[in-house]
Amino acid sequence: MSAQQADLILTGRYLLTMDREQSLIEDGGLAIAGDSILAVGKASDLLARYPGATILVEPHGLIMPGLVNVHTHAAMSLFRGLADDLPLMQWLQDYIFPVEATLTGDLVYQGTLLSLCEMIKSGTTSFCDMYLFAGDVSRAVEEAGMRAWIGEVLYDFPSPNYGELENGFAYTQNLMDRYRNHPLVTITLDPHAVYTCSPDLLTRLGAMAREEGALYVIHLAENEEEVRTCRERYGRTPVEHLEALGLLGPHVVADHCVMLTSAEIGLLAKRGVKVAHCPESNLKLASGIAPVVQMLEAGIAVGIGTDGSASNNDVDMFGEMNTTAKIHKVDRMDPTAMSAATTLHVATLGGAKVLGAESLIGSLEPGKKADCIVLDLDQPHLTPLYHPVSHLVYAARGSDVIHSVINGRLVMRNRRLLTLDEPAILARAAEIGAGFRQSRNDG
Repeated sequence: MSAQQADLILTGRYLLTMDREQSLIEDGGLAIAGDSILAVGKASDLLARYPGATILVEPHGLIMPGLVNVHTHAAMSLFRGLADDLPLMQWLQDYIFPVEATLTGDLVYQGTLLSLCEMIKSGTTSFCDMYLFAGDVSRAVEEAGMRAWIGEVLYDFPSPNYGELENGFAYTQNLMDRYRNHPLVTITLDPHAVYTCSPDLLTRLGAMAREEGALYVIHLAENEEEVRTCRERYGRTPVEHLEALGLLGPHVVADHCVMLTSAEIGLLAKRGVKVAHCPESNLKLASGIAPVVQMLEAGIAVGIGTDGSASNNDVDMFGEMNTTAKIHKVDRMDPTAMSAATTLHVATLGGAKVLGAESLIGSLEPGKKADCIVLDLDQPHLTPLYHPVSHLVYAARGSDVIHSVINGRLVMRNRRLLTLDEPAILARAAEIGAGFRQSRNDG
């Protein structure tokens, strides 16, 4: 008899641990006690060792770590399809910033709930969110039982949430204090970008991040216009600008990083900066293709993000993995570039490393938090099955996820959400969308 009793045992056709060896166990299982993984191994062994546990058996199932979305704006699900087929700066300044000026905490809460439904149902168990009304984002996350890194975006102009900038610092500090040591919510420090934040704002938040031991999350070098604007203002590129301000370091999560020189890649690697790669958003806005293969070769920790649903237009990480692997093959004209194994690592353990959480999540190993998903392999598009890892990147879909466990808690079973009222959330989001549509027509 084991000294510790398991609460839940998942078994399936395969268990993919995503440890350093990407170990694949046929007829594998996962034993969970409380919020953590107790053991992994053969299903028969676990069932014998831990009698009395609740058992979830999937003969055609593949158990794997939940996906880690390292950059998104969850509440922007309310703007999905509102403004498409536009350049980044026109999209932001003519459409997104004006509608964001009308946001309220309740709207952000409802939009976040909508994204959480989509994320859970497509295999994401952790995400990093930078947006407005971060307290309401956190409230939705707590309700859903997801794991999240959440920050309030600060910029030089007044916010619809906190008003003048000084209030934003107080709001952020209050969030830090409220969620300190929270099991699921971690607060980050989030300057929007170098073109919307003064050097003083950037450095003040940087000092706050170092003092708090928090992540410093920023959009960086996303497109040519950002680089050109930064050169005109400061005589430097965005990366050079942060370096001159003394802000680059291992606590920095740089989102996008599309426009980088080889020297800047070397500098980011030297400083230990982490990168959030958002390929579908970058493609849709024609920002470019980030040099991710070169970043990985330089030793930079890279994770995958969906960005927000207004520029993607979804938060399905399986789709994002598929795009990630393929665009870099074309970009390098090398079919071996960005292999399925590398891509899946970046979406799981690599993403966890970007968030400084690789000791907690990203792989299924004893002692880590129990964040995992189960896919149903008994599907036409997944049959026959020769290489599970390749299938996960090139053939699987978010809709193949049937169960999700976060922090040891079953949050979806047989594709039914257990922590959120999905029909009510969809109905409320449809009402909000109708309101946005009417206000645009009236305007």
